[in-house]
Amino acid sequence: MMSQTTAPRIVRYGELRPCKTAFIDAHTPGSDQKENFTIIGGGVSESPDQHVHISDKIGFNIGAAGQPPKCRNSLHSHTTAEVFFVLKGRWRFFWGRNGDAGEFVAEEGDIFNIPTGIFRGFENIGTDYGMIMAILGGDDAGGGVTWAPQVIEDARDHGLMLGENGVLYDSKKGETLPHNVGLMPVLSAEQMQAFPEVPIEDVVPGYVARYWDLMALAAKQPAKVIGADALLQDRPGFEVDFLTRGSLGGAIQTHNRHTVLMPVRGHWALHCDGTETILNPGDTALIDPHQPYELTPSMTGEASLYRITTTEDAAGATWVAGT
Repeated sequence: MMSQTTAPRIVRYGELRPCKTAFIDAHTPGSDQKENFTIIGGGVSESPDQHVHISDKIGFNIGAAGQPPKCRNSLHSHTTAEVFFVLKGRWRFFWGRNGDAGEFVAEEGDIFNIPTGIFRGFENIGTDYGMIMAILGGDDAGGGVTWAPQVIEDARDHGLMLGENGVLYDSKKGETLPHNVGLMPVLSAEQMQAFPEVPIEDVVPGYVARYWDLMALAAKQPAKVIGADALLQDRPGFEVDFLTRGSLGGAIQTHNRHTVLMPVRGHWALHCDGTETILNPGDTALIDPHQPYELTPSMTGEASLYRITTTEDAAGATWVAGT
């Protein structure tokens, strides 16, 4: 018998509320049309205009980035995990101090666990508005974003200033830095040397999983995508599994930590606490610890879903097996 607990909270794709001024490059040509979404947790937005759908602290953050074709997200670095999977479109990910150390193209359903401590960026190279879903390590997502110096300098030329308090100020709106707040310092050339230039052969094999490979691996049971013993080995404070219609067999599930369900393809019937709802691609469902639920595809055809579960591991730098 299912316990009388709170029903899952669901953020529907069609109800997502974007912020178009979330980051310092919001006015910079080439990056000025991107939209940021904070779905679960506080996220890393630098704008007070950012809407947060579910503010609970569950050990990791869920967000998304939406961009029209040819729009890019500028070079930045994180101290905790930044994981993306492509929901819609075709995306180019690139990295390095100048964005030229390596790159690869991700298709719908592909997932990328970007190593911490390197500068990275991404752009929509498809033909329509695209969306990538994000998992960020830690309740505070590592304390925010570190921008490459050229990003901060370009932003100032277009009216946006980042204070050392992590808040954006827009001179186009007549905003100025508070008298007791200075500008965010730009990394020196010496400091930049601490950010490695990682060749593509060291990134793609250990940090990228392709959708159709996961479909094959999850034909009869959930595929472990990110975790200590998973396809992409890491301990970022959460685990990621990939599910297909053959993975669960209609069994009742329960986890002792927070769980997030994020469909990629198809439609999924979620039975919980005596109720049923349908999860669609782009929807995000938060299930509380010890909340029993049953998950099955509701229609014939292709069905796939990412499941993220909190672990005991502390959020931090990318974990390397044997350390």
